[in-house]
Amino acid sequence: MTEFSGKIAVVTGGAQGIGACIAEMFRAEGAVVEIIDRQAGDWYTGDLADPKVIEAFVKDVIQKHGHIDYLINNALPLMKGIDTCTYDEFMNALAVGTAAPFYLAKLFAPYFAKGGAIVNISSSRDRMSQPQTESYTAAKGGIAALTHALAASFAGRIRANSVSPGWIETKGNVYSGPDASQQPCGRVGVPQDIASMVLYLCSEKAGFITGENVCIDGGMTRLMIYHGDHGWTYEGENNE
Repeated sequence: MTEFSGKIAVVTGGAQGIGACIAEMFRAEGAVVEIIDRQAGDWYTGDLADPKVIEAFVKDVIQKHGHIDYLINNALPLMKGIDTCTYDEFMNALAVGTAAPFYLAKLFAPYFAKGGAIVNISSSRDRMSQPQTESYTAAKGGIAALTHALAASFAGRIRANSVSPGWIETKGNVYSGPDASQQPCGRVGVPQDIASMVLYLCSEKAGFITGENVCIDGGMTRLMIYHGDHGWTYEGENNE
């Protein structure tokens, strides 16, 4: 028996990738997992951009279990850049990546058991960017900020934290050479790196942690990069 035995964990975007790994790890620890995903399968199928879908999903979970213990907001928002992203696409990314986690937390709030926890999956892009990623980056920045607001509002009732993954390989590819060695940890991340932290943040061991963001990126956001250092060269447009 583990502390997760019989607990109810809700995982959004749990059909594949990081979400599927989180769900699998919870189940391995004895938890009951409820998944919602746009991809059809043996879980609740629906689009989190639609508030009616969110309402119906919450109702379904509560009718089956009466409460939840953990809410993991992992669903992936659209990534498009300022050159091609339409207004509607941008708003869809915010709906999936920020508004849905807010609404799920609001609707589930009365049903959290004692010791309940929310873990939001942000991204290292909440603090750094590549060009043409505005919709995704804005949504991930939003969920990171939403996390500490929820922690304040739910103080004494529900802990809320976020995890910001860096490069996580979800298809089983193994990288070597510069892709691996550029990262201070010497490798590309795997979903288990994120899932392990999610379960820790839900556990009693993390009982004094709330409102926090944990960046799991192999150290990449801490690596200062200058032209000419460690073989790096900048070949962008010459602005002189």
